[in-house]
Amino acid sequence: MLEEILEANKEFVDNFEPVSLGHLPEKKVAILTCMDCRLTGFLPNALGIGRGDAKIIRNAGNTIVGEDAIRSIAAAIYSLGCEEVLVVGHTECGMAHANPDAVKAKMIEMGIDEVDIDAVGDLATWIGAIPGEEKNVLETVKTIKNHPLISAEIPIHGLLMDITTGEVEVLIDGRE
Repeated sequence: MLEEILEANKEFVDNFEPVSLGHLPEKKVAILTCMDCRLTGFLPNALGIGRGDAKIIRNAGNTIVGEDAIRSIAAAIYSLGCEEVLVVGHTECGMAHANPDAVKAKMIEMGIDEVDIDAVGDLATWIGAIPGEEKNVLETVKTIKNHPLISAEIPIHGLLMDITTGEVEVLIDGRE
């Protein structure tokens, strides 16, 4: 796979017109979304987001587990000039159907010690399993809004995208 990637990169570089962009997002928005491979190249187009427009934070299930996503959102706001946050979930999310027992079995099969697996606590929470796509967006928005390091002045929006059509439904309008 690495060879394919390196060949694609060489072709890209050979045919690309370099453009110098700053690291601050032009649209001043941070987006927390899922790592689902179907969103690659799809989500930015569906939202009208181009290169240099937004800070996009991706993780399993577009959820908050620990502090890492919050840390990235805070950095986007306080260091990089973002003025709004979008939590964008999507239909048919694999994390809504994550099976922690199957994950544990695969980890053991691949040589991970069961003691180390058990050390993370609730494996379903640790991997980012979600209770359902819509409920997860609502809970994630609430978690971000209630975090002591996120200003109440920042609108936190909750959106659900249809993974097939790209249509977005607003679940929470953070301006209200």
